[in-house]
Amino acid sequence: MILGSGALTRTVIRRLFTRSVTLTVVAVLGIAAAGALYWFQPWRLFTDTVVTDTLSVVPSAGPQPSSASAAPTRDLSPVVIAEGPFVSHEHDTSGTARIVRNADGSHQLELAGLDTSDGPDLRVWLSDQPVRTGPAGWGVFDDGEHAELGRLKGNHGDQVYRFPDAVDPQAWRSVSIWCKRFAVSFGAAQLSVVSS
Repeated sequence: MILGSGALTRTVIRRLFTRSVTLTVVAVLGIAAAGALYWFQPWRLFTDTVVTDTLSVVPSAGPQPSSASAAPTRDLSPVVIAEGPFVSHEHDTSGTARIVRNADGSHQLELAGLDTSDGPDLRVWLSDQPVRTGPAGWGVFDDGEHAELGRLKGNHGDQVYRFPDAVDPQAWRSVSIWCKRFAVSFGAAQLSVVSS
């Protein structure tokens, strides 16, 4: 009878040990899956956010009618000082980025017709780095100087980002839709000077 009791004890211990190991493994896998979902946010591949900020109305650069009796006046219209089309990097991206000087002297970045993928932790960055196409251009924007204008408002549409007073609008060569979490550019636009 004593031998039977020892065998029973070993069987009970073995079952308890197996059950606790199984529960521990399931708990660890559950925590890992929850962490991966938070980190990668795969549902963002299927979500879109459309933004419809009002873009500046910039007069064409054509000749202006003049009047002999009209006194010269200061132009109070917004002026595009730099712009460029987006190229794709990690994700297909299109649209146009432009820096606009407003009549009051302030500046803003306008993203016109932006079309890109949604993703975790997307930011709008100004950078001193040139835009490179292909995988070679995906990670260059954090190599030099950059200024973050804010979180990307949405992955489609027209968007406006005000320049902070400390940010010189003429110090930047490019704009990147930057995924801060994975340190990669979704797309970028090389800024070409239009007006100074």
